[in-house]
Amino acid sequence: MFSPYRLLILDADGTTIDAFSAIERAFTYHGMDIGDLGRFQRRHNLLKYLGGLKEFPVNLGRQIGRRRRARLLDTLTEVYREEARLYLGLSDLIRRLISLPGLRVGLITRNITHEPQITLGKLFRRHGIELDELGFFVHVPLKQTKLEYFRAIRNSLSINPAKAYACGDEHRDYEVALASGMHPFMVSYGFEGYERLRHKFAVPDELISRHPEDFRARVEHALDLT
Repeated sequence: MFSPYRLLILDADGTTIDAFSAIERAFTYHGMDIGDLGRFQRRHNLLKYLGGLKEFPVNLGRQIGRRRRARLLDTLTEVYREEARLYLGLSDLIRRLISLPGLRVGLITRNITHEPQITLGKLFRRHGIELDELGFFVHVPLKQTKLEYFRAIRNSLSINPAKAYACGDEHRDYEVALASGMHPFMVSYGFEGYERLRHKFAVPDELISRHPEDFRARVEHALDLT
């Protein structure tokens, strides 16, 4: 039997957290340039963190060796913990979601900083949100898919898939949401832009929010918060 609850799985980097600004700042501290958001969104995973074709040779030269990569990760972690921000308006949305009767809301993330739960705990706390207030927090290793975690959370709460939603900013988030029977809320202001999502991976235009305020409005309407 299904429970009476609805489920919303939030994504962190690029959906609720302005990850690009944080990564850009960390790279700048090390004299590295990752280019603008549009070019950042068009890169594959490796190039996202080493810079695009224009910046790649310099960045690669500065990152060779574990010590240099470790220093960059240390800096990125510090930026996330002390400076990174949620997108405008999303802290208010998340607080409303937490207080909504009949909704189970939590975070499933692939955040790449040290001790992600501590890192994101500090970031969310600056916005008046404690991770303990969420129904769940799951960190997924980079080499694993989110699919098994989506299913595990949904099954553990006995949620009807028709009452389950998942958020994301990359085509894999869309695919995992569909594979787990959930409705996807997709955004194009994070790690993958609108053209890539819409035309390369055929994500329907109707599911894509181009701005954080659009994403907030879609979620609020779907959950009868408007």
